[in-house]
Amino acid sequence: MEHYNRSRGTTFYAIGLSYKKADAEVRGHFSLDETSKLAVINQAKQNGIESLIVTSTCNRTEIYGFAQHPFQLIQLLCENTKGTVEEFEKVAYVYKNRDAISHLFRVGSGLDSQILGDFEIISQLKISARLSKKHQLLNPFLERLVNAVIRASKRIKTETEISSGATSVSFATVQYIMNEIKNVSEKNILLFGTGKIGRNTCENLVKHTKNEHITLINRTKDKAEAVAGKFNLLVKDYANLQEEINTSDVLIVATGAQNPTVDKHCIQTTKSLLILDLSIPKNVNENVTDLANVTLVHLDDLSQITDETLERRKSHIPVAEEIIEDVKADFNSWLATRKFAPTIKALKYKLTDFATAELDTQRKKMSDFNETQAEVISNNIIQKITNHFAHHLKDDDVSANDSLELIKKVFQLETTKENV
Repeated sequence: MEHYNRSRGTTFYAIGLSYKKADAEVRGHFSLDETSKLAVINQAKQNGIESLIVTSTCNRTEIYGFAQHPFQLIQLLCENTKGTVEEFEKVAYVYKNRDAISHLFRVGSGLDSQILGDFEIISQLKISARLSKKHQLLNPFLERLVNAVIRASKRIKTETEISSGATSVSFATVQYIMNEIKNVSEKNILLFGTGKIGRNTCENLVKHTKNEHITLINRTKDKAEAVAGKFNLLVKDYANLQEEINTSDVLIVATGAQNPTVDKHCIQTTKSLLILDLSIPKNVNENVTDLANVTLVHLDDLSQITDETLERRKSHIPVAEEIIEDVKADFNSWLATRKFAPTIKALKYKLTDFATAELDTQRKKMSDFNETQAEVISNNIIQKITNHFAHHLKDDDVSANDSLELIKKVFQLETTKENV
């Protein structure tokens, strides 16, 4: 299928930016929190956009949706973030139709992740799709596409070892700490922020460092307590943040604030302090590097860490790509069927009209006319004819577009376009 145009003259696009061309600071300008995502959705509905999903993670911000022009989606993003159109154009990508579909498959399968094999994005796509569906902005095309991507992701996880070792930002964080800090199990580690990345980092800390001196702080204390309870860790009030920073050897910041929550004024200690900022936008002010005892590492630095496990994963890319092509072929087959369904439906109505008229004629001519038999025979013939046309249109050796036009012309059909 070369085109995905709908009745409103819209086309399927993917617009966004990622770690590939946009650094952490720029990605921060375009990051969307939950409130901003909802604002995008509401504005899209007001603008008459029929279907879209919005994703925003530490590595990328993207909108997938139908529009007359991609600028409609770009405008939605820029008007609900700190980013500008000019800034977006320098680092952005815009994919259309087939390319947009392929891009979503690669993103959801972990092949486009900052750390190869990181599948955390797939849960974000699920959440985004549910949010759009809740607000009546998920048409059958986009819902079917997301489900296909989820299916490909599951198959890649189970049929390849591309995600072996749980490589992710959270895993890379713990790996970095273990490589840089001696006797890490005896050090004081403070985790500030217990969102998704914070929770995953916490789990990896407990699993790999065997450290019993991990403290959690979150603006909402009960969320930190829920995470701490799972691992039997210590929780402190947000009011104690500065005090806890100054007793720590390692500080991990994974908050979702739009502005820095930690700066050099929070640090009064002179002992060595390693700070890892896993937030987008950055939540640790660069001025902490004014202090000689502080080392600051951002998630973009962590993503550069490679090991033998990561290198081995690359050998599984061809198999993962084959799985994607297999699932994508199923999706395209469904899409092809959706394209000619209105014509087959209209053809069936036309044949039914022919049959009804002929039955009326024969009913008048025959004194022993059998109503039941005539209905069964005519319905069976109509079904066989429409099935033959449907199989013909599915044949890869024929042009579906040319065949559709010929069928419409021969039978003088009027079809109504429907949203996919």
